Amino acid sequence: MKAVIYARYSSDNQREESIEGQLRECKEFADKNDITILGEYIDRALSAKTDNRPNFQKIIKDSYRKVFDTIIVWKIDRFARNRYDSAYYKNILKKNGVKVVSAKEHISEGAEGIILESMLEGYAEYYSVELAEKINRGLTENALKGKFNGGSVPFGYILTKEKSFIIDEEAAPIVLEVFTRYADGEMMKDIVKDLNLRGVKSRKGNNITFNIIHHMLKNRRYLGEYQFRDIVHPHSFPAIVSEDLFNRVQKIMEKNQKAPARHKAEDDYILTTKLKCGKCGTFMAGEAGTSKTGNVYHYYKCGNAKRKKGCDKKAVKKDWIEDLVVNYTMKVIMDDDLIEAIADSILNLLSQENTKIPQLQAKLKEIDGYINNILDAIQQGLFNASAKKRLDELEQTKAEIETAIFSEQLQKPEITKDHILCYIERFRHINIKDLESRKRLIDSFVNCIYLYDDKIVIAFNYKDGTKSVSFEELEVQLSSDLECPPQP
Repeated sequence: MKAVIYARYSSDNQREESIEGQLRECKEFADKNDITILGEYIDRALSAKTDNRPNFQKIIKDSYRKVFDTIIVWKIDRFARNRYDSAYYKNILKKNGVKVVSAKEHISEGAEGIILESMLEGYAEYYSVELAEKINRGLTENALKGKFNGGSVPFGYILTKEKSFIIDEEAAPIVLEVFTRYADGEMMKDIVKDLNLRGVKSRKGNNITFNIIHHMLKNRRYLGEYQFRDIVHPHSFPAIVSEDLFNRVQKIMEKNQKAPARHKAEDDYILTTKLKCGKCGTFMAGEAGTSKTGNVYHYYKCGNAKRKKGCDKKAVKKDWIEDLVVNYTMKVIMDDDLIEAIADSILNLLSQENTKIPQLQAKLKEIDGYINNILDAIQQGLFNASAKKRLDELEQTKAEIETAIFSEQLQKPEITKDHILCYIERFRHINIKDLESRKRLIDSFVNCIYLYDDKIVIAFNYKDGTKSVSFEELEVQLSSDLECPPQP
């Protein structure tokens, strides 16, 4: 029998050391029952009442490969505390020829064993539900008393030993300052810049960011209000800002949200860290600008040109350059011969990354040759005690090599050329107007881009993948004038 061990511990009264205990007892069980262990799957600090456990899902997926036939768990509740999940996944494993066995609970294979297993699973599920109810009762009581129930402590407060919020005398004035400055019309980015120049740090010791200030201005805890699920507890602890000031800030934020965006998320510029200036080699960053008519334009601009450090490369429209790169990339992945070559290159790279399996397979082939020679000798009547001893040694070595190969395969699943071609094929059918699809396409295939006044050079992520194309070839004309109409 070939098996793998599944071990898990949750956060309820268990520690990291419990994993080592589970593994030790599972290995002892395997030794007693002549079971070969191929590998271990471990989920740390994850509850069994949910099947959303990374290595639990991996062990189910790996069962389809028919490498192992048994999963050893310390106790049944390590596998699942939910009867539905347990039955569902055990049915999948059964179809794949895999069974789950408990190292500590000796369950027979007959009808009575099925009943006992069901009872153990039911008890585990009951324990999980009961524990959840107890925890929820405690958290609810804390919330009704205005006590901390976990999560992050807002900047401006500190916690007492009794889990109550009190004002941080150093940080609270900064919170009040931020609310007041924003209510007086100052922009968030200017507040962020000023706080960082003054050396103000977040609770984790990092620089103040736009998101920190935005979250701060929306946080009702600064009114002394504590919320847990559907429980809202006003005046639970001292307020830092008044209700009037907080409401004024909310109205301004709502008004600014409806106005044309001044702040454009960096993620929306899909060529960030990819696009470089062809004149000086500096990265071109995304920016936004407003024309005299009030229209907002988005574009990429050379870092040196922006800082006036000797480069005169003009800015280019965001949508135009991004559409150009996306469309040209789509043209590349529509080339069947090229995709075949890329798939072959990736397979070659994968084979170079793992040299252990080919070495083991070569050794296995060599051992098989020795075994066949001895078997041929036996068939010819040349059998003796030495040949028997040598044959046993070779069979033992063969079993060890096969186990090593299985272990390697578990650690690194086999990827075929069909897998690679299927993955690339999916990109041929994406919606190139969808932001996330455009980002995945560029991140997967484009290494970097050099933008000149008359041409564009795109380096793709494959051998000899650098393409230089003039704008004349692309039947477009480059324009950097933000007031001009969009490029065709």
